[in-house]
Amino acid sequence: MSMNAPMKARDIMHADARCVPADETLDRAAEMMRNLDVGALPICENDRLVGMVTDRDIVVRCIAEGHDPSRVRAGDLAKGTPRWVDADAELRDVLHMMEEHQIKRLPVIENKRLVGMISESDLAKNVTDTQLAEFISAVFVPH
Repeated sequence: MSMNAPMKARDIMHADARCVPADETLDRAAEMMRNLDVGALPICENDRLVGMVTDRDIVVRCIAEGHDPSRVRAGDLAKGTPRWVDADAELRDVLHMMEEHQIKRLPVIENKRLVGMISESDLAKNVTDTQLAEFISAVFVPH
């Protein structure tokens, strides 16, 4: 890579991303999150990204609504089209997508497969202070 080549999603992502199967129960998804020390997992069905589940989703959309996390499937929380970025996307495009859609964690896809995740900590290591401040002000809005 030349010194002037723009940084790509693959350069900043963490590559050890794991999927929770869409048919897996939320109690198992929570165990995966604990074991991996993450707050969100991509939901995959037949090796395809179908959504994301966060620890907050499990609490707010399952437990707080009186549902049993051992009976609710991760796929039940997958709604809409999941946002993702191609591994060759430039850093500025990654930042733009995360800011525009207020996304804190972004799956990275290559050849239709999940190859990594980009989180705010990955950004913090790879962007300028100004870019990070803009990201934080765009994404971390008060409820």
